[in-house]
Amino acid sequence: MNSNGYNVYKTNSVNYASKEQLLLMLVEGAVKFCKIGRQAIIDKDVKKAHDALVRTQDIFSELMISLDKTQGEWAVQLFRVYDFIKEKLIEANMKKSLEIIDEILPLVEDINETWKEAYKRAKK
Repeated sequence: MNSNGYNVYKTNSVNYASKEQLLLMLVEGAVKFCKIGRQAIIDKDVKKAHDALVRTQDIFSELMISLDKTQGEWAVQLFRVYDFIKEKLIEANMKKSLEIIDEILPLVEDINETWKEAYKRAKK
């Protein structure tokens, strides 16, 4: 019963979130699933690693789709960063490579922190 209430809460959180809040949820999810994928590689859980890294790739695909590249050079550069991360995630997933994950995880975390800071500043 508690699980059902939690699911309703989660669904409502997404359904009533602003565009900015949804973006924050996406980037937070990217960090979470990238870390899950990393741990699954360590644990030799190939399926879990694959699933988590694919979810992270999907998040970056969504971020790329939602980015308005007409907003200037910064948007084009950000698109390229997202694309780079997505390509590295694909490579890491294919090779189950901790080295590649360790290369891109700090970038994913930086993107998360950057968007959190931008959201805070926009709210002031």
